[in-house]
Amino acid sequence: MRLNDDEQAMRDGRDGDAVALAMDLLVRYGEALGAERLVDTNNVCGTVSATTPFMRDYAVQKGGMDAVFSEFNLDSDRVVEIPPAKVYTTHLQLGFDPRQGERMGIADEVIRFYQKGEAYTAGHGIQLANTCTPYQVGNVPTRGEHCAWMESSAVIYCNSVLGGRTNTEGRESTGAAMLTGKIPDWGYHLDENRFGSHLVELDMEVESTFEWGLLGYHIGEIVQERVPVLVGRGGRFAKVPNLQRLKHFGAAASSSGGVEMYHLVGVTPEAMTVEQAFGRNRPVQTIRYGLAERQLAWEKLNSTATDHQVDYVMLGCPHYNIEQIWEACKLLEGRKVHTNTALWIFTPRAIKALADQNGYTKIIEDAGAVLMSDSCSAMSRAMPPGTKVAALDSAKHAHYLPAIMGVQAWFGTTADCIDAACTGRWNGRLA
Repeated sequence: MRLNDDEQAMRDGRDGDAVALAMDLLVRYGEALGAERLVDTNNVCGTVSATTPFMRDYAVQKGGMDAVFSEFNLDSDRVVEIPPAKVYTTHLQLGFDPRQGERMGIADEVIRFYQKGEAYTAGHGIQLANTCTPYQVGNVPTRGEHCAWMESSAVIYCNSVLGGRTNTEGRESTGAAMLTGKIPDWGYHLDENRFGSHLVELDMEVESTFEWGLLGYHIGEIVQERVPVLVGRGGRFAKVPNLQRLKHFGAAASSSGGVEMYHLVGVTPEAMTVEQAFGRNRPVQTIRYGLAERQLAWEKLNSTATDHQVDYVMLGCPHYNIEQIWEACKLLEGRKVHTNTALWIFTPRAIKALADQNGYTKIIEDAGAVLMSDSCSAMSRAMPPGTKVAALDSAKHAHYLPAIMGVQAWFGTTADCIDAACTGRWNGRLA
């Protein structure tokens, strides 16, 4: 890997031990990937928290959060003093909602440690967004901007919808990037890797968030880590999908497969035409999506569930935006959550503040549900005690939660899920 003079000076220790370790990590990482150089970034989404028991114990034994960052963000056995972030950095989701510790089964001493960690994070100039959807709370890169983001559903949204450029990074590479403003120049930072690989022709209109989740899950399973190019029925999309539909489509595709980028012809910024989306590539496969494929995706997503009594309904994976909270409140207002069922809705803390202001939090709480932030049940491994059957409106969560928590999971529309929360039973079906 070729370093410029500034990069070499950072590696040689000009800016301190932590920056030197960060540069060394990025060089080793880039060489393993075959990258020839580093690229500048001023937009990092990562994590420096220590909400797992192992990391908390490590912090206590080794000397605090600098020790955690040294080991888990910089791959260093030696504890070094960590300087403030050099570039704009947004913190991703955490292991729990610190304001809901009792509900999530989190001990008081863990909450106190979390509060110290949060002060450390903010003190290092890192934005406490605490969400898997940073683009919903102000981190919106421009087309062509080089980023260093973690979190699969955020990465695919950044690449595909916003036209930013990032690979799915990890805690280590984002930790190094936030101290240096550098990331290896490979993968989706390069023009040639952003062109399409598979052509997907839709034989039906796809309109609702539920339908976009089904479509994403089916496509991701087929293309895996490649770049699908979707063409609407008759060559165009009759209704342009909004933020939440594209959010759920990407989250589903990056769960059933490893999709980090897609193109919707006439919709996403690098696919005004099919020719632009593919560049010099030719489609390796043409996929058709219609009623049969839709049915297959729905059956796979509901394959873990047999019992219709629902213990727990979780909404907000990826985190809900304010429109989704508004929609949920319209479905929930005037109703009560069943005594044998719990309803938790997850959203970024900033959006929760807006929901508080708009009266949506009161509607949710009056119904016996709760609006939570900073995490989700997959990240926190927290559900209401005794949960055996969950209901979800997220294809991503329906894919992960049964494996993570050993529960049955029903996947359906938001209306199906709200109904299950209020009746205690799953009545959803594929219309």
